[in-house]
Amino acid sequence: MKIVVLGSNSFSGAHFIARLLKEHHQVLGISRSGENSKIFRPYSWEKSQGHFLFLQADMNKNHPTIIKEIKRFDPEVIINFAAQSMVAESWNFPQHWYQTNLVALSLFIDEIINLPRLIRYIHVTTPEVYGSTHDWIAEHSHFAPSTPYAVSRAAADMHLAVMHHSRNLPVIFTRTANIYGPGQPLYRIVPKTILSALLDRKLYLDGGGTSKRSFIHIHDASEATLKIVTAGEIGSTYHISTNEVISIRDLVRKIYEKVKGNFEENVTITEDRVGKDSGYFLRSTKIRQELNWEPKVNLDFGLEQTIEWVGNNLKELSLLPVNYRHKA
Repeated sequence: MKIVVLGSNSFSGAHFIARLLKEHHQVLGISRSGENSKIFRPYSWEKSQGHFLFLQADMNKNHPTIIKEIKRFDPEVIINFAAQSMVAESWNFPQHWYQTNLVALSLFIDEIINLPRLIRYIHVTTPEVYGSTHDWIAEHSHFAPSTPYAVSRAAADMHLAVMHHSRNLPVIFTRTANIYGPGQPLYRIVPKTILSALLDRKLYLDGGGTSKRSFIHIHDASEATLKIVTAGEIGSTYHISTNEVISIRDLVRKIYEKVKGNFEENVTITEDRVGKDSGYFLRSTKIRQELNWEPKVNLDFGLEQTIEWVGNNLKELSLLPVNYRHKA
C-alpha cells in the first residue's frame, strides 16, 4: 500500500515506518524537523524492501505544501503520530498545544477527507484523555482530561468522531500504553534513567515515582498498529497495552539494578508536576480478540535491549541534552 506517516521523526513514527518498509509498502514520511541522527532513525538500521520518501514540513506553517504532496502521493492510508506531546510543558504554552493538536488537525482533515483512494485514517491519540484511572478501562470510557495537553487531544478525538459520523471520515483511534525501546528520545524516563545510571548522573524523580503505568515495547506497539492499519474496524478505538503495571519508582530501580548503578545515591525526589495522573490501566481485550494481537516482549528483556542500545551509542548519546526542548 501507499501510506503517509505524519510525525515520521517521532519514536513511534520512525519505528512504524521501519515495520512498514519490511512489508514492502511505499511510505511518505512527514515531519516538521529534518531527519534525525541515524541512532534515532530505526528505518535506517536495516535494509528495507519498501520505498521511503521524506518531506520536512510543519503542519502549522507549511499546510499547503503538505496537502499538495499528499495528493501527489495518492495514499490509501494516513497514520498520524504528529502532535505537541509533552504534558508538563503544556501548562506553559497551552495555545501551542491547541493550535497543533486541534486547529491545525481540523484544517488538515478538511483537506484529506475526500482523497479518492483513502480507505483509513489512523489517529494515534493517548490514554491521557481519560485522566487518571484506577481500574482497567475499556475503549468506550468517558473522557476526563486533567492537563492542557490532554484537553487538546480529547477535543481532537471528539472532532474526528463527529467527522466520522457526519462526513464518513474513515478514522480509527489508537491509544497506547507507555512505549519504550531502542531509539527513544532521551527525555523519556527509560532512556534518561539508563543514561543517568551509566554515566553516574543525578536523576530527578517527580513526586517520588509513585504513579503507575504499563510499559509496552515499541516492537509490540508497531505490530499492533500494523494490524489495525490492515484490518481495524472503521470508527473503532483500540487500546494497545500489556496487562501489567509498574510504578515509575520501581521501573527506575529495576533499571539501576540491571546496569549496577546506585539508585539511592543518584535518584533525587522532587515535587510532582501539576495535573499528573496517578495511573493508566488500559484494557486491551478488543485488539486481542478482534485482531489476534498480544504483546511478545516482556519488560525485563525490553529494558535489557534498550540498555544495550544506549551502551552501543553511549559516546554520542552522552553529548546530547536529556531534557525536552519545546518548539512552537
